[in-house]
Amino acid sequence: MPSPSAAASSAVDHIQDLGAYVSASPSSFHAVHEAARRLDEAGFTGLDEREPWAGGAGSFYLVRDGALIAWVVPEDAGPTTGFNILGSHTDSPSFKLKPKPTTGAFGWLQAGVEVYGGPLLNSWLDRELQLAGRLVMLDGTEHLTATGPMLRFPQLAIHLDRAVNDGLTLDKQRHMNPVWGLGNPADVDLLAVLASHVPGVPVDPARIGGYDVVIADTQAPAVFGANGEFFASGRLDNLSATHAGLAALIAHGSSAVSGAPIAVLAAFDHEEIGSNSRSGACGPLLEDVLVRVSDGLGASVSQRRQALAASFCVSADAGHAVHPNYPERHDPANHPVLNGGLLLKINANQRYATDAAGAAFWARLCGEAKVPYQEFVSNNVMPCGSTIGPLTATRLGIRTVDVGVPLLSMHSARELCGVADPHRLATVTELFFRTVV
Repeated sequence: MPSPSAAASSAVDHIQDLGAYVSASPSSFHAVHEAARRLDEAGFTGLDEREPWAGGAGSFYLVRDGALIAWVVPEDAGPTTGFNILGSHTDSPSFKLKPKPTTGAFGWLQAGVEVYGGPLLNSWLDRELQLAGRLVMLDGTEHLTATGPMLRFPQLAIHLDRAVNDGLTLDKQRHMNPVWGLGNPADVDLLAVLASHVPGVPVDPARIGGYDVVIADTQAPAVFGANGEFFASGRLDNLSATHAGLAALIAHGSSAVSGAPIAVLAAFDHEEIGSNSRSGACGPLLEDVLVRVSDGLGASVSQRRQALAASFCVSADAGHAVHPNYPERHDPANHPVLNGGLLLKINANQRYATDAAGAAFWARLCGEAKVPYQEFVSNNVMPCGSTIGPLTATRLGIRTVDVGVPLLSMHSARELCGVADPHRLATVTELFFRTVV
């Protein structure tokens, strides 16, 4: 059965499905695996970069490590047909397993981890956590692993630090070493534990040649609030946008319209650490796919440039809602709120790629979709982060606008959004995929 339209499904249905997607995606590799599974069910064809592609109309996807590109080519697409791209990312701030990961002292088993990106360290304390990611064997085969609840960063009791409520300082090397058991580190191997959690097949830990394994929160996503208006979950930055783009592309693929652009979901890895990788937005992945799709439509170099000039990228990444306890940290005139609408993200120094033309196009889309939006701009003394938007615009010359779902507690182990907003992003994205710019 084709998936229901993103616009037709309810916000509650969407948020429940987002929770299921996040729960299935403790690492970027799991996120693309789950996305690929859903695309397979929707009739998309998975492609291999090392093989020739037939080209032409259809629904396709490609996985590279922790990134995924999926696209729908309409029946009447030609060599100058433009691409409408929803850009997002699959990674989230966390901790990554180091080499020689089995550590410990004083009868405790611990894991050696390195900080990945910019997590709010204190939010990871005293939570039930898991290890998740990929194991790569000496023969090159890969296996996903996820341990379920196994680790914890235990906080020091207040009796041993009476001044802790006056200011908590965490040393990333000394204090952020999670415990995962009791015993002598010389007698156990954390990699063997990871191997034992690979589903379906026996894995010899001695044959593991490399691994990309991160820590993830295990608490289930939850709807709460006086009227069920809030949604709490790990990894909303930025699985909320990846999931919205996925839902919209599947819905679009089941009812692609004549004359539509080529709809693309680009879910990159490594955004939280700068995007400089072969699966990040600074790499050639998206460009490689667009070139090969154009080649399949018989485009010359000049026609491909025409297609890119007719293209548009919506860079969708989470943004900040106003915090009621810290209003001074926000712009005095712009106070986005949860469930108040999607964010249009603006920065004079192009940390976001939005310009006047992009803002007008976003206003048009939201108006046609009957979805509210609200502007976000930073306080002048609080420099903002950046997104894949400026990177994509710079690399490909495609017109780009930066948008997103408003959050509180961004980069916490457990972030907070409004129930209505992720569904709104899927609704506008589905309209965007069929809109000629």
